Amino acid sequence: MADRILCLSWGAVVRGRERRSLEVFNDAVGYYTGLQQQGGIERFDLVLLTPNGSVGGMMLLYGTHAQVEAIREDDRFLRITLDAGMVVDDLRVVDGYANEGIAEPMGRFQEAIANVQQPAHA
Repeated sequence: MADRILCLSWGAVVRGRERRSLEVFNDAVGYYTGLQQQGGIERFDLVLLTPNGSVGGMMLLYGTHAQVEAIREDDRFLRITLDAGMVVDDLRVVDGYANEGIAEPMGRFQEAIANVQQPAHA
């Protein structure tokens, strides 16, 4: 089961670049579909959000730590990400944890909490 995630999110499409943004989106979907079919990722989810003035959508790629790292270094991924940055505002690419993978960062968080003095309640 996937324990890592790669989250790609974006804001509004740059005006005048709508057609190109659809091409880049379709290229990304094709790439991630191929990765899934070849075992390069476990799965991916596409999310389009209703207009909100902030995040327009996201793609969530699920895999192992090694799979996510391999994608980060893949030339096609880097090109798609560069192309996306030319046609959307606020492109973000963020690594994260999923499923059983959250145990490690939650353990660190619990250790950090133990070192913080909690305020006394009245």
